[in-house]
Amino acid sequence: MNLDRQIQALIDNAPQDGHTTQAIQAIGPALKLLAQQLRHSQYYILQTLERDWVLTTLSNRANPGDQKQVIYAFSTLQDVTADPNSLKDPQVLALPIPVTHILFQMLAMKGVYSTVFFDTPGNLSSGTELRREDLQNLIGAQLQQNYKAPRNTNRHLPSDIA
Repeated sequence: MNLDRQIQALIDNAPQDGHTTQAIQAIGPALKLLAQQLRHSQYYILQTLERDWVLTTLSNRANPGDQKQVIYAFSTLQDVTADPNSLKDPQVLALPIPVTHILFQMLAMKGVYSTVFFDTPGNLSSGTELRREDLQNLIGAQLQQNYKAPRNTNRHLPSDIA
């Protein structure tokens, strides 16, 4: 599915609360911009049977107490099965998720530090890491551009208004 259709699917499936659809429309260009920098239109995400995304805890080798929670996004199903840690649990499966949906979900996942996108099939030793904070900053900048507050126009007020 192309990126425009992915954004439209997010809009079509958004809660009809009067805000979410507008928010997706506003941040859609930023999601698309980021998605264009990745190589695939969908990635396989490990999920539980309840559809919760599986987080992987990474530790700093020099400082094991320094940890972060990441999501692995695999470009192929073969890469999922090649990762020795991926499918150890029979309650975990890998499902394809459109890339813009992954980015959108990241915004809501407070415990997630980043998503690692394994873009090159067969290569699990290097990936593109996108930090949640960077995604939020880009989205925030996009929203500020789209929703600039109207300027105060005091020129039309009488000078003796006190």
